[in-house]
Amino acid sequence: MLNPNGPAKNFPQPLDKVALALVLGLIVAIGVLLLSGEAAAPRVRSFTWQDRELSAPDRAFILTFSRPMNQKSVAENLRIDPPLPGKISWAGRRMAYTLTAPVPYGVQFQVQIQGARDTFSSSNDIRTLSEPFVGKFRSRDRVLVYLGVNPEEQGQLILYNLSANPPRQLVLTPKDLVVQDYEPYPDGSKILFAAVPREATGKEVNLPKLYTVSTGIKRPDRDKGITTWEPPGKPELVLDNQEYRNLRFDLSPNGKLGIVARQNLKNPLDFGLWTLQPGEKPQRLPTQPGGDFEIAPDGNSLALLQGQGVAILSLEKQGDTVQFLPQFEQVLGFAPDGSAAAMVKFNRDPNNPRRSLFLVTTAGVEKELFRTRGSILAAEFDPTNRTLYCLVTKLIETEDSYREEPYIAAIDINTKDIKPLVILPEQRDIQISLSPDGLALLFDQVVTTSKPGNSAAAIGPRTASGAVVTNSRLWLIPLSPGTPVKDLPAPITPERLPFSGLRPLWLQ
Repeated sequence: MLNPNGPAKNFPQPLDKVALALVLGLIVAIGVLLLSGEAAAPRVRSFTWQDRELSAPDRAFILTFSRPMNQKSVAENLRIDPPLPGKISWAGRRMAYTLTAPVPYGVQFQVQIQGARDTFSSSNDIRTLSEPFVGKFRSRDRVLVYLGVNPEEQGQLILYNLSANPPRQLVLTPKDLVVQDYEPYPDGSKILFAAVPREATGKEVNLPKLYTVSTGIKRPDRDKGITTWEPPGKPELVLDNQEYRNLRFDLSPNGKLGIVARQNLKNPLDFGLWTLQPGEKPQRLPTQPGGDFEIAPDGNSLALLQGQGVAILSLEKQGDTVQFLPQFEQVLGFAPDGSAAAMVKFNRDPNNPRRSLFLVTTAGVEKELFRTRGSILAAEFDPTNRTLYCLVTKLIETEDSYREEPYIAAIDINTKDIKPLVILPEQRDIQISLSPDGLALLFDQVVTTSKPGNSAAAIGPRTASGAVVTNSRLWLIPLSPGTPVKDLPAPITPERLPFSGLRPLWLQ
């Protein structure tokens, strides 16, 4: 039936009127923004290194901007003071700056950006310039550890902070323990060491226990985003000597695994490797006995001398042999990224005995870098994997005798250029340590005696040949990382440190 009043009229309801007004208002606002530009200037929203303390493994920071940026203008207006060479890459609004060399230790840095523009800005519009940004971070202090040799600190672990003002010295281990060997954890917060009681006599002198001691250095936890700290000089027992003699040990690069060579006290033929992991009991690693060993940078494999060769064992598969290299007799060290190792090969021809230093890569390349009739005692890769710093000897023969003259040399891995940096006194018991930023090399110069004058000296630090160390000077060689070996100044005059010590090591 038709409506007598005609068709119904559709009048807008009050809610419809409000919605229509809002839509019109938004259209007008968007139009104004398009015509006048965005009022807020582009800015840096986050900086991943802000107020952080960095170490050598930290190689890139990220800046996140509030809007897409003109990449060229950001690069032109980025300032880092002091300068840190690096490369820029982009992913949307995120800019990554990757260092081409480790950050120098003991330095405060500042990052600034002022005057950069966004992607769609006009070069004549001052409103599109980025807000000024200033970020700050610092690198770790330059810290080394060594064994004391002076009577009042003989056999104790000592930490020395070169960056402190004035430089600060700290004894870490108690007086009643004599440290025989040690290795810092990668983050520098603790040190694993072997020690015997100062009053030890007889067989006890050769039965060290393993301990850890805190250094007082803050330990950043990258996963949890927190920093932990323990007061320095807090030793804790890790491994006793009730059933086994604890011999050489090594730590993985992440500090979560230790390998210890142990010998059964009741059965000296029972000799093998044991794993140490936090919160777990020591576990026997099922592998054939061997000599020196070193954990690879990946923490998943182990290089072990076995017979007349080097075995590469899998730590993930309980010591299964992954590869055997019969032509090499020693592993001196790994490149920081694990891509290569420095190994020694011995030419067993009795008429022409020589040792060769080889670079052995994970891709199977074996490259001879250096050959000598003397010895190759140590080698360390610089942080850029371009240079090897080596402790080698030169054989000097006369009609009725011969001797070996040690020296420290730099070898260019690519060109094989070699340059002796420092000629050392006639001694083989030298330890070298390259700083994590590649700017300095430490070494010691020991004074020994074969007739210790007291019982304390009898259990004090000794050389590999068994001579008692009565004194030891520490020296520092300044280096120029990134400079081609052929252009290095030589010889270099080392700087003597203002204290005595033995077996110095840089903390990472």
